[in-house]
Amino acid sequence: MGSTFGNALKISIFGESHGAGIGVVLDGFPAGVTYDEAFVLREMERRAPGRNKQSTARREADTPRILSGIYNGKTTGTPICAVIENTNTRSQDYQALLAQPRPGHADYTGQVRYHGFNDPRGGGHFSGRLTAPLVFAGALCKLYLKTRGVTVGAHIQSIAQIQDTAFDDVAVSAQELDALRLQEYPVINPRARDAMLSAIEDARMDCDSVGGVIECAAVGLPAGLGSPMFGSVESKLSAMLFSVPAVKGVEFGVGFGFAEYRGSHANDPMYLDESGTVRTETNNNGGVLGGISSGMPIVFRTVIKPTPSIAKRQNTLNVQTGQVEPLEIHGRHDPCIVTRAAPVIEAAAAVALTDLYLEGYGYAD
Repeated sequence: MGSTFGNALKISIFGESHGAGIGVVLDGFPAGVTYDEAFVLREMERRAPGRNKQSTARREADTPRILSGIYNGKTTGTPICAVIENTNTRSQDYQALLAQPRPGHADYTGQVRYHGFNDPRGGGHFSGRLTAPLVFAGALCKLYLKTRGVTVGAHIQSIAQIQDTAFDDVAVSAQELDALRLQEYPVINPRARDAMLSAIEDARMDCDSVGGVIECAAVGLPAGLGSPMFGSVESKLSAMLFSVPAVKGVEFGVGFGFAEYRGSHANDPMYLDESGTVRTETNNNGGVLGGISSGMPIVFRTVIKPTPSIAKRQNTLNVQTGQVEPLEIHGRHDPCIVTRAAPVIEAAAAVALTDLYLEGYGYAD
């Protein structure tokens, strides 16, 4: 069982959706970083459930209780442990799912992997609830990265068939990313937001759900981080991103669009800017060449699948009787989790980039 990630910075996430609490341990986090509690709580609120009708009705304060690793407002360099209590659970909503696993959910695979001993309530350790401690860890990593001039941010690229304006992958700025963080629905084009919310509402009224794409960028990262092959920037980021429930695809730069390009179009010509820094005229490769950061913005997109728990009647296998039966799912579920996914994707990226930064520069560059 693997719930730990990282080399220079290791994080371990624990807990279940309807257990007493969930939490995270960060081992190897640098000492002396100022703990900005207001910033951390804002990041937690961005992901928190129950804020609007586009998210689950389950309401949780999501206030992290720090047990170790922070003293007098600074990180100590020793393991940081934070716990978030679960206070608003309805475990009875999940009893029937022991026999009738939800289509598209980890109910069945979780039972097989853990021989039926897993906690199924609310999805247990497979629940999107486990992204709350990830956002806490990501908030700390964002605070560290800011001290190194690195900013991570994201927007909703699409929901259903509605597209937002894409990042300018050459010129996206820290100011733009910080401004998106302050929006309830982080989009660049307000008209796209209105159309997205309409599509979510249509799905909700139809007892269904929709998915989408989150586009994320990191600016200020120096050239030279990462390694070819197994320690590449892409592989490190992807490993973290695919740990986020509902992420089913990741692409960097142009991504799958490269299939339509010739090399003369795909390549990013280099030049020296006015400060003598190597830059590229385009950023088709998303700021990564040979698995190593190029100094251009790191730009990638993640696909978030539609919420599998929907109120619409479906068929599933009754694993106890061996018969296919109708399933009606009760409980509180998001018609679209994309609207809450941006801070989670940012957090996953911030953790992976902090690990890469510490590998490249150590703890006191």
